[in-house]
Amino acid sequence: MSQHKVVLLLGSNLGDQKKNLEIAIKKIKEGGNEILQISEFLTSDPVEFASSNIFCNIAMIIFTDLSPVRLLNHLKNIEVEMGRINDSKANGGYADRVIDIDIVKYNELKFVSERLEIPHQKHLFEREFSRILLKDFI
Repeated sequence: MSQHKVVLLLGSNLGDQKKNLEIAIKKIKEGGNEILQISEFLTSDPVEFASSNIFCNIAMIIFTDLSPVRLLNHLKNIEVEMGRINDSKANGGYADRVIDIDIVKYNELKFVSERLEIPHQKHLFEREFSRILLKDFI
């Protein structure tokens, strides 16, 4: 099987945010993905919605055998397992969340569907916290 290099961004603003990120990392690895690099933790204010809960974020690079859609399904399953109730795509807006895992890049693939856009344009070009986290990854 071929290994695909993928950049992920993870964020949490409910509960013990750092522990949530650590659990998500463990679950990503348990899904058969190899973790190559993990950034430092970065705290940031919520973006595109109002909340008094600060986010804790990380970026990571993994190698995976999964296709983009299968990887997305795996990541969404992790979010649900960890207690995420509101998916921003389904709800049409952002809300507080236990965990959020986004695929930012998948090799050099350009892919757009109703559920997934690769590369993730907002993280690459619009969100300041993302640019800080990704500066050594892209």
